[in-house]
Amino acid sequence: MELIGREDEQRTFKHCLHSSESKLVAVYGRRRIGKTFLIRKYFGNKIFFEVAGLYNGEMKDQLLHFTKTLAKSGYYPAAVAAPNNWFAAFDLLALHIDAQKDNKKKVIFIDELPWFDTPRSKFLTAFESFWNSYCSKRNDLLVVICGSAASWMVNKILKNKGGLHNRVSEKIQLKTFTLYEAEKFLLEKNVKWSKYDIAQLYFTTGGVPFYLDAVRKDESVVQFVDRACFTPNGVLFNEFDELYESLFYKSQQHQEIVKQLSATQQGYTRDQLIEKTKMKSGGTFSKLIDELEQSGFVQKVSPYTANVNGALYKLVDNFSIFYFKFMSNGKNRLKDSWTKQIKGQSWVSWSGFAFERLCFAHIKQIKNALGLSVIESEIFTWKAKDEERGAQIDMLIERSDRVINVCEIKFTSSEFRIDKNYAMALRHKMDLFDQLPENKKKNLFLTMITSFGTEENMYAKELVRAEVKLDDLFAK
Repeated sequence: MELIGREDEQRTFKHCLHSSESKLVAVYGRRRIGKTFLIRKYFGNKIFFEVAGLYNGEMKDQLLHFTKTLAKSGYYPAAVAAPNNWFAAFDLLALHIDAQKDNKKKVIFIDELPWFDTPRSKFLTAFESFWNSYCSKRNDLLVVICGSAASWMVNKILKNKGGLHNRVSEKIQLKTFTLYEAEKFLLEKNVKWSKYDIAQLYFTTGGVPFYLDAVRKDESVVQFVDRACFTPNGVLFNEFDELYESLFYKSQQHQEIVKQLSATQQGYTRDQLIEKTKMKSGGTFSKLIDELEQSGFVQKVSPYTANVNGALYKLVDNFSIFYFKFMSNGKNRLKDSWTKQIKGQSWVSWSGFAFERLCFAHIKQIKNALGLSVIESEIFTWKAKDEERGAQIDMLIERSDRVINVCEIKFTSSEFRIDKNYAMALRHKMDLFDQLPENKKKNLFLTMITSFGTEENMYAKELVRAEVKLDDLFAK
């Protein structure tokens, strides 16, 4: 399969490959996101040496694996005896490189770097020495280090205060596919679905390439979800536990945070989350949240007019949210259960929230559709403090030209119709928001973000100032 998207990452690789000096590149991102595929596909036969850490492997196993891989790559002396420390192991790699007489750029690819760093192994210290004492003195090396444990990569490599401080030439955080990239990926597999169906797939899998790759061309989105999530041999049947256990040490705590966040669309403040999880406030909790943020599962958002202490933590990983809503209950783990559940009201309401998440993941496309690509703006949500007069706004786009796009987000199977009652609710919401002191001298534009547009009638003509459709979210 050809490379889909990843254009910025490819430009970075190209720059490093043609540099006149050695470069150290750190690539990180959640499991299944396509890091290894991207690196292998782009560099191809330019990879001189590739090795990956062993999941849960002990130090002696990691060292044996490293040296056996060296031997297989052509440095046969490494097969004689495995070294007993990482300094000696990297010395062998240096000897392997020295044996090459050409001046071509050589790519050293160390995959799942965090797994090599076992307790008391001094792996990171040895790697620092390898880079500083050997690689940086040459001009023909491109060392690419990669890891799914994003928090480890950030804290141990990118924020390193020791020998690797400011040594990383480029950092690449690989993110999920956009809708544009997901559609292109599926077409490459000869899966020809409507944009409406691809959106529903995205609700379940997000833009994770590994999950998308499991789709078959002869099935519908409903059939795929049934097979992948609700049959014992399905690719996503046990994915939740495997995903978190592979990324986080003592992942039960991470899972508990995610479980609590899955129950709220708006998110929780730090204090609310501590109360819900019954965990203690302090450094350990901060580390857990940070690891979930760095790995792309949780996002910190600021409500309109709120201070920093009022910031909310939201779960944004689509598969995790889907898992807790439809898969975590053992009674639902039956074949064809998705075919039955998708007909229920719970799916209808849940899909509306899922579409909101989809929109927040495609802010760039929404701004472009509204002609805001060159206007500075910030994104917020808003909920009235007075519950009795309750109102909330799905998305606010506050612009530097003193305009606020007040966005209503609706996912339907046809055009959305604003009737008399809904028009009254919209007016009430707009009036409450307009009364905020911050909004003096600002213009409010009601903006509808819908699947297929808003039906033209007297209420739509009166209230709606701008529109964004699902098709717009598929733009590049």
